[in-house]
Amino acid sequence: MLNETHDLPEGLLDAKSTELLAILGAPTLIHLEGKIKKPLFVCTLLHGNETTSFYAIQQLLKDYQDTPLPRSLSIFIGNVEAAAQDQRRLDSQLDFNRIWPGTHYSDSAETDMMKTICNIMRKRKPFASIDIHNNTGYNPHYACVNILNPHCLQLAGMFGSTVVYFTSPKGVQSSAFSDFCPAIVLECGQSGDSDGVAHSLNLLKTVLELDALPEGHPEHINLHHTVARVTVPERFTIDTEKNADIHLDPALENQNFRQLTTGSVFAGVTADSQANFIVSNESHEDVTNEFFDVINNDIVLKKDIILSMYTTNEKAIRQDCLCYLMERIHFT
Repeated sequence: MLNETHDLPEGLLDAKSTELLAILGAPTLIHLEGKIKKPLFVCTLLHGNETTSFYAIQQLLKDYQDTPLPRSLSIFIGNVEAAAQDQRRLDSQLDFNRIWPGTHYSDSAETDMMKTICNIMRKRKPFASIDIHNNTGYNPHYACVNILNPHCLQLAGMFGSTVVYFTSPKGVQSSAFSDFCPAIVLECGQSGDSDGVAHSLNLLKTVLELDALPEGHPEHINLHHTVARVTVPERFTIDTEKNADIHLDPALENQNFRQLTTGSVFAGVTADSQANFIVSNESHEDVTNEFFDVINNDIVLKKDIILSMYTTNEKAIRQDCLCYLMERIHFT
Protein backbone atom coordinates (compact mmCIF):
# COMPACT_ATOMS: atom_id res chain seq x y z
CA MET A 1 0.00 0.00 0.00
CA LEU A 2 3.09 2.29 -0.13
CA ASN A 3 4.33 4.12 -3.21
CA GLU A 4 8.00 5.17 -3.25
CA THR A 5 9.41 7.55 -5.84
CA HIS A 6 12.45 9.72 -6.51
CA ASP A 7 10.48 12.11 -8.73
CA LEU A 8 7.92 14.75 -7.87
CA PRO A 9 4.50 13.34 -8.84
CA GLU A 10 2.83 15.24 -11.66
CA GLY A 11 0.20 17.67 -10.46
CA LEU A 12 1.36 17.68 -6.82
CA LEU A 13 2.37 21.34 -6.74
CA ASP A 14 -1.09 22.56 -7.73
CA ALA A 15 -3.25 19.97 -5.98
CA LYS A 16 -5.63 20.41 -3.10
CA SER A 17 -5.27 17.96 -0.23
CA THR A 18 -8.61 16.40 -1.20
CA GLU A 19 -7.18 15.56 -4.67
CA LEU A 20 -4.16 13.58 -3.50
CA LEU A 21 -5.88 10.20 -3.56
CA ALA A 22 -6.61 10.68 -7.27
CA ILE A 23 -3.03 11.84 -7.97
CA LEU A 24 -1.09 9.38 -5.79
CA GLY A 25 -3.47 6.47 -5.32
CA ALA A 26 -1.91 5.49 -1.97
CA PRO A 27 0.38 6.77 0.80
CA THR A 28 3.57 7.94 -0.91
CA LEU A 29 7.21 8.38 0.13
CA ILE A 30 9.04 10.89 -2.07
CA HIS A 31 12.85 11.31 -2.10
CA LEU A 32 14.26 14.51 -3.62
CA GLU A 33 17.99 15.10 -4.02
CA GLY A 34 19.66 18.17 -2.51
CA LYS A 35 23.15 19.61 -2.13
CA ILE A 36 23.64 17.96 1.29
CA LYS A 37 22.91 14.24 1.09
CA LYS A 38 21.56 13.49 4.60
CA PRO A 39 17.86 14.21 4.13
CA LEU A 40 15.32 16.11 6.15
CA PHE A 41 12.28 13.84 6.59
CA VAL A 42 8.90 15.59 6.65
CA CYS A 43 5.62 13.86 7.46
CA THR A 44 2.31 15.20 6.18
CA LEU A 45 -1.36 14.24 6.40
CA LEU A 46 -1.07 11.43 8.91
CA HIS A 47 -4.46 12.88 9.80
CA GLY A 48 -6.34 13.65 6.61
CA ASN A 49 -8.06 16.84 7.75
CA GLU A 50 -4.88 18.46 9.14
CA THR A 51 -3.81 20.23 5.97
CA THR A 52 -1.22 22.77 7.15
CA SER A 53 1.54 20.20 6.61
CA PHE A 54 0.69 19.60 2.95
CA TYR A 55 0.33 23.25 1.99
CA ALA A 56 3.59 24.17 3.75
CA ILE A 57 5.43 21.42 1.86
CA GLN A 58 3.73 22.40 -1.39
CA GLN A 59 4.89 26.00 -0.98
CA LEU A 60 8.39 24.83 -0.05
CA LEU A 61 8.66 22.80 -3.25
CA LYS A 62 7.37 25.72 -5.31
CA ASP A 63 9.97 28.03 -3.77
CA TYR A 64 12.77 25.62 -4.77
CA GLN A 65 11.27 24.74 -8.15
CA ASP A 66 14.01 26.57 -10.08
CA THR A 67 16.90 26.08 -7.68
CA PRO A 68 18.54 23.00 -6.07
CA LEU A 69 17.37 22.04 -2.60
CA PRO A 70 20.04 22.94 -0.01
CA ARG A 71 19.56 19.50 1.56
CA SER A 72 17.93 16.28 0.36
CA LEU A 73 14.28 15.96 1.32
CA SER A 74 12.17 12.87 1.99
CA ILE A 75 8.41 13.49 2.23
CA PHE A 76 5.80 11.00 3.43
CA ILE A 77 2.25 11.86 2.36
CA GLY A 78 0.10 9.69 4.62
CA ASN A 79 -3.65 9.18 4.80
CA VAL A 80 -4.74 10.28 1.32
CA GLU A 81 -8.02 8.35 1.62
CA ALA A 82 -9.07 10.34 4.69
CA ALA A 83 -7.75 13.55 3.09
CA ALA A 84 -10.06 12.97 0.11
CA GLN A 85 -13.00 13.20 2.52
CA ASP A 86 -11.44 15.88 4.76
CA GLN A 87 -11.53 13.50 7.74
CA ARG A 88 -8.96 12.78 10.45
CA ARG A 89 -9.34 9.09 9.57
CA LEU A 90 -12.09 6.99 8.08
CA ASP A 91 -14.14 4.86 10.47
CA SER A 92 -12.70 1.73 8.85
CA GLN A 93 -9.10 2.88 9.38
CA LEU A 94 -6.55 2.88 12.16
CA ASP A 95 -5.09 6.24 13.20
CA PHE A 96 -1.99 6.75 11.01
CA ASN A 97 -0.18 8.40 13.92
CA ARG A 98 -0.72 5.54 16.37
CA ILE A 99 0.66 2.61 14.31
CA TRP A 100 4.39 3.31 13.96
CA PRO A 101 6.95 0.98 15.61
CA GLY A 102 6.25 0.93 19.35
CA THR A 103 2.49 0.80 18.80
CA HIS A 104 0.14 -1.30 20.92
CA TYR A 105 -1.90 -2.19 17.83
CA SER A 106 -1.63 -5.68 16.31
CA ASP A 107 0.25 -6.27 13.08
CA SER A 108 -1.57 -5.12 9.95
CA ALA A 109 -0.84 -3.84 6.45
CA GLU A 110 -0.75 -0.32 7.92
CA THR A 111 1.72 -1.13 10.71
CA ASP A 112 3.88 -3.00 8.16
CA MET A 113 3.93 0.13 6.00
CA MET A 114 5.18 2.27 8.87
CA LYS A 115 7.90 -0.30 9.67
CA THR A 116 8.96 -0.22 6.03
CA ILE A 117 9.22 3.58 6.06
CA CYS A 118 11.33 3.45 9.22
CA ASN A 119 13.63 0.85 7.67
CA ILE A 120 14.02 2.88 4.47
CA MET A 121 14.75 6.12 6.32
CA ARG A 122 17.08 4.55 8.89
CA LYS A 123 19.32 3.50 5.99
CA ARG A 124 19.19 7.03 4.54
CA LYS A 125 20.46 8.47 7.87
CA PRO A 126 18.15 11.51 8.12
CA PHE A 127 19.43 14.78 9.49
CA ALA A 128 16.11 15.35 11.29
CA SER A 129 12.41 14.46 11.17
CA ILE A 130 9.51 16.91 11.34
CA ASP A 131 5.88 15.74 11.57
CA ILE A 132 3.35 18.57 11.09
CA HIS A 133 -0.15 18.56 12.62
CA ASN A 134 -3.14 20.75 13.46
CA ASN A 135 -5.44 20.91 16.51
CA THR A 136 -9.22 20.86 16.73
CA GLY A 137 -9.41 23.21 19.72
CA TYR A 138 -7.73 26.59 20.20
CA ASN A 139 -4.03 26.19 20.99
CA PRO A 140 -0.90 28.25 20.44
CA HIS A 141 1.65 26.95 17.95
CA TYR A 142 4.08 24.62 19.70
CA ALA A 143 6.52 21.78 19.12
CA CYS A 144 6.62 18.34 20.78
CA VAL A 145 9.46 15.94 21.59
CA ASN A 146 9.43 12.35 22.81
CA ILE A 147 12.92 12.30 24.32
CA LEU A 148 14.72 15.07 26.21
CA ASN A 149 17.65 14.99 23.82
CA PRO A 150 19.48 18.36 23.34
CA HIS A 151 19.26 18.12 19.54
CA CYS A 152 15.52 17.41 19.71
CA LEU A 153 15.00 20.31 22.09
CA GLN A 154 17.09 22.63 19.91
CA LEU A 155 15.05 21.65 16.86
CA ALA A 156 11.79 22.18 18.77
CA GLY A 157 13.03 25.52 20.11
CA MET A 158 13.54 26.79 16.56
CA PHE A 159 9.76 26.68 16.14
CA GLY A 160 9.04 28.68 19.30
CA SER A 161 9.36 28.87 23.05
CA THR A 162 6.49 26.48 23.87
CA VAL A 163 7.61 22.84 23.84
CA VAL A 164 5.76 19.73 25.04
CA TYR A 165 7.43 16.46 26.08
CA PHE A 166 5.24 13.36 25.87
CA THR A 167 5.69 9.59 25.86
CA SER A 168 2.03 8.60 25.43
CA PRO A 169 0.15 7.88 23.20
CA LYS A 170 2.39 5.17 21.78
CA GLY A 171 3.01 4.44 18.12
CA VAL A 172 3.52 8.02 16.97
CA GLN A 173 5.87 8.81 14.08
CA SER A 174 8.14 11.15 16.02
CA SER A 175 8.80 8.56 18.72
CA ALA A 176 9.68 5.88 16.15
CA PHE A 177 12.12 8.21 14.36
CA SER A 178 13.66 9.42 17.64
CA ASP A 179 15.48 6.06 17.71
CA PHE A 180 17.74 7.18 14.86
CA CYS A 181 17.52 10.97 14.38
CA PRO A 182 16.30 14.16 16.07
CA ALA A 183 12.51 14.13 15.64
CA ILE A 184 9.80 16.63 16.55
CA VAL A 185 6.09 17.28 16.02
CA LEU A 186 4.79 20.70 15.05
CA GLU A 187 1.30 21.65 16.26
CA CYS A 188 0.23 24.54 14.03
CA GLY A 189 -3.14 25.66 15.32
CA GLN A 190 -6.30 24.91 13.40
CA SER A 191 -6.35 23.54 9.87
CA GLY A 192 -6.82 26.26 7.26
CA ASP A 193 -4.99 28.91 9.31
CA SER A 194 -2.48 30.61 6.99
CA ASP A 195 -0.27 31.52 9.96
CA GLY A 196 0.34 27.81 10.58
CA VAL A 197 1.44 27.29 6.98
CA ALA A 198 3.81 30.28 7.11
CA HIS A 199 5.24 29.30 10.51
CA SER A 200 5.94 25.67 9.60
CA LEU A 201 7.28 26.65 6.16
CA ASN A 202 9.76 29.01 7.81
CA LEU A 203 11.06 26.21 10.04
CA LEU A 204 11.39 23.79 7.13
CA LYS A 205 13.47 26.31 5.20
CA THR A 206 15.63 27.03 8.24
CA VAL A 207 16.37 23.35 8.86
CA LEU A 208 17.11 22.67 5.19
CA GLU A 209 19.81 25.35 5.33
CA LEU A 210 21.46 24.06 8.53
CA ASP A 211 24.81 22.28 8.43
CA ALA A 212 24.36 21.01 12.01
CA LEU A 213 21.98 21.39 14.93
CA PRO A 214 23.13 23.54 17.87
CA GLU A 215 24.45 21.80 20.98
CA GLY A 216 23.19 22.11 24.54
CA HIS A 217 19.82 22.92 26.12
CA PRO A 218 17.96 25.91 24.60
CA GLU A 219 17.41 28.35 27.45
CA HIS A 220 14.47 30.19 25.88
CA ILE A 221 11.97 27.30 25.86
CA ASN A 222 9.08 26.72 28.26
CA LEU A 223 8.95 22.95 28.59
CA HIS A 224 5.73 21.13 29.48
CA HIS A 225 5.30 17.45 30.27
CA THR A 226 2.11 15.67 29.25
CA VAL A 227 1.20 13.52 32.27
CA ALA A 228 -2.30 12.30 31.40
CA ARG A 229 -4.86 11.89 28.63
CA VAL A 230 -8.59 12.47 29.19
CA THR A 231 -11.12 10.37 27.28
CA VAL A 232 -14.90 9.91 27.44
CA PRO A 233 -16.34 6.39 27.84
CA GLU A 234 -18.49 5.44 24.84
CA ARG A 235 -21.53 4.78 27.07
CA PHE A 236 -21.81 8.44 28.08
CA THR A 237 -23.29 11.10 25.81
CA ILE A 238 -21.47 14.43 25.51
CA ASP A 239 -22.59 17.88 24.45
CA THR A 240 -22.26 21.53 25.39
CA GLU A 241 -25.95 21.47 26.36
CA LYS A 242 -27.34 20.02 29.60
CA ASN A 243 -29.31 17.25 27.89
CA ALA A 244 -26.21 15.02 27.72
CA ASP A 245 -24.63 12.82 30.39
CA ILE A 246 -21.57 15.08 30.39
CA HIS A 247 -21.93 18.81 29.69
CA LEU A 248 -18.71 20.16 28.18
CA ASP A 249 -17.68 23.77 28.71
CA PRO A 250 -16.77 25.55 25.41
CA ALA A 251 -14.96 28.26 27.39
CA LEU A 252 -12.24 25.75 28.27
CA GLU A 253 -11.10 25.76 24.62
CA ASN A 254 -9.63 29.19 25.36
CA GLN A 255 -7.79 27.85 28.42
CA ASN A 256 -5.37 25.57 26.56
CA PHE A 257 -1.80 26.09 27.84
CA ARG A 258 -3.12 27.97 30.85
CA GLN A 259 -3.08 26.62 34.39
CA LEU A 260 -6.38 25.55 35.92
CA THR A 261 -6.49 25.56 39.69
CA THR A 262 -7.69 22.98 42.20
CA GLY A 263 -11.47 23.15 42.57
CA SER A 264 -12.11 24.43 39.04
CA VAL A 265 -15.28 23.04 37.47
CA PHE A 266 -14.25 21.01 34.42
CA ALA A 267 -17.69 19.79 33.25
CA GLY A 268 -21.21 19.15 34.45
CA VAL A 269 -22.98 15.80 34.67
CA THR A 270 -26.61 14.78 34.61
CA ALA A 271 -27.89 13.65 38.00
CA ASP A 272 -27.81 9.88 38.56
CA SER A 273 -25.89 9.29 35.30
CA GLN A 274 -22.70 8.27 37.19
CA ALA A 275 -20.84 9.93 34.34
CA ASN A 276 -17.15 10.81 34.52
CA PHE A 277 -14.10 10.93 32.31
CA ILE A 278 -11.30 8.38 32.18
CA VAL A 279 -7.85 9.78 32.85
CA SER A 280 -4.89 7.61 31.81
CA ASN A 281 -1.27 8.26 32.71
CA GLU A 282 1.79 7.55 30.56
CA SER A 283 1.74 3.91 31.67
CA HIS A 284 -1.93 3.62 30.59
CA GLU A 285 -3.07 3.27 34.22
CA ASP A 286 -6.44 4.69 35.24
CA VAL A 287 -5.64 7.72 37.42
CA THR A 288 -9.03 9.43 37.19
CA ASN A 289 -9.33 9.71 40.97
CA GLU A 290 -6.04 11.63 41.13
CA PHE A 291 -7.39 14.40 38.91
CA PHE A 292 -11.20 14.56 39.11
CA ASP A 293 -13.98 14.35 41.65
CA VAL A 294 -17.75 14.61 41.09
CA ILE A 295 -19.33 17.12 43.46
CA ASN A 296 -22.96 18.29 43.19
CA ASN A 297 -23.22 17.22 39.54
CA ASP A 298 -19.95 18.90 38.59
CA ILE A 299 -16.67 17.24 37.59
CA VAL A 300 -14.10 19.18 39.60
CA LEU A 301 -10.30 19.30 39.40
CA LYS A 302 -8.47 17.85 42.42
CA LYS A 303 -5.11 19.46 41.58
CA ASP A 304 -3.59 22.35 39.62
CA ILE A 305 -3.01 21.36 36.00
CA ILE A 306 -2.20 22.84 32.58
CA LEU A 307 -4.57 21.98 29.77
CA SER A 308 -3.77 21.23 26.11
CA MET A 309 -5.75 20.23 23.02
CA TYR A 310 -9.11 20.59 24.79
CA THR A 311 -11.94 20.40 22.24
CA THR A 312 -15.71 20.11 22.29
CA ASN A 313 -15.78 18.54 18.80
CA GLU A 314 -17.47 15.18 19.43
CA LYS A 315 -15.92 13.34 16.46
CA ALA A 316 -12.42 14.43 17.49
CA ILE A 317 -13.14 13.38 21.08
CA ARG A 318 -14.44 9.96 20.05
CA GLN A 319 -11.58 9.30 17.61
CA ASP A 320 -8.85 10.59 19.95
CA CYS A 321 -9.49 12.31 23.27
CA LEU A 322 -11.03 15.28 25.06
CA CYS A 323 -7.71 16.82 26.08
CA TYR A 324 -4.30 16.29 27.67
CA LEU A 325 -3.14 17.37 31.12
CA MET A 326 0.35 18.80 31.58
CA GLU A 327 2.85 20.02 34.16
CA ARG A 328 5.80 22.38 33.74
CA ILE A 329 9.35 21.00 33.70
CA HIS A 330 11.96 23.30 35.25
CA PHE A 331 15.60 22.67 34.35
CA THR A 332 18.15 23.55 36.99
